[in-house]
Amino acid sequence: MLPSSAERITLWVVLRGSLLPVLVWVGIACFVYFLYNPVVAIVLGGLFAIAFIVGFGLRRRARHSVRCSVYGALGGVLDKSMAGF
Repeated sequence: MLPSSAERITLWVVLRGSLLPVLVWVGIACFVYFLYNPVVAIVLGGLFAIAFIVGFGLRRRARHSVRCSVYGALGGVLDKSMAGF
């Protein structure tokens, strides 16, 4: 049964719903850190940050609230990163 009105979504709900992508990002970062070089892990983190910033900017330009933009950008990056799997 759906709630009768809008419900506030917390960051924990976003992260809990995106647990698999978070684990995959962290696992890949740890793998490349130990196998190749810490610089590769930093580049991977930079790609994640750039995707987050672009998603946040697009949502703010569409006049979403800051909270909605942060949650949407985080969820969007994690969702789109799993498209290849």
